[in-house]
Amino acid sequence: MRSPERTVAVLPKSPADIEKMRTAGRLAAEVLAILKPHVRPGVSTEELDRIAYEHIVNVQKAIPANVGYRGFPKTLCTSVNQVICHGIPNAGKILKDGDIVNIDVTVIKDGWHGDTSRMYFVGTPSVLGRRLVETTHAAMMAGIGAVRPGTTLGDVGHAVQQVAEAAGFSIVREYCGHGIGRIYHEDPQVLHYGKPGTGLRLQRGMTFTVEPMVNAGKPHTRVLPDGWTVVTKDHSLSAQWEHTVAVTEDGFEILTPWPDAA
Repeated sequence: MRSPERTVAVLPKSPADIEKMRTAGRLAAEVLAILKPHVRPGVSTEELDRIAYEHIVNVQKAIPANVGYRGFPKTLCTSVNQVICHGIPNAGKILKDGDIVNIDVTVIKDGWHGDTSRMYFVGTPSVLGRRLVETTHAAMMAGIGAVRPGTTLGDVGHAVQQVAEAAGFSIVREYCGHGIGRIYHEDPQVLHYGKPGTGLRLQRGMTFTVEPMVNAGKPHTRVLPDGWTVVTKDHSLSAQWEHTVAVTEDGFEILTPWPDAA
């Protein structure tokens, strides 16, 4: 979930800070794992949201960061098919065979945020849907693979862009990754396109999300009247994956590793 709120400077986190983020990230990833068997035809996105909320609050003893954030009403963002991001769970949205859906969750534990999202297939996806989802995951991992001290955010964005566009897909430009820590959305903004060697130079202790949104058609977007749900303007399918990462001494650490290693 993107916000316009900004901080003045990018301040690296201490090892103790990152340990707390590691805990929050593990909890966020756990939510996505426990949802996996429930993502099936006939289930509403409202039901998925209820399961996630109860797990975060009652089992993890944590806080669902999205609830009430800038007016957002739910725990999850559930973005189905042509929805790019920020889809609002509701009882009337019933998953059907062939759908692809992104579920995005952020958990606050002891004041620190863990933010992650992943794609799910509902039943059997189309050939295009599967290829889009797999390509978007590969693009995210290529971007994360470029993270290490001394490289730039332009290197990260370029790595993502190369994978997505080589497959004939397009990168959404209006929404991006972000710094994260005690604040949900802070600097830097992490674009999923760019030129190598440009932008912020990375240093150990920086923490941010890499979360490319990739469209099967053109990159243009439209926001629905609810003020949140973002869809593809040409009604093409869209996919997104997201991890929170930390810059380490010689590379990166994924702070939101999925328990099933997806």
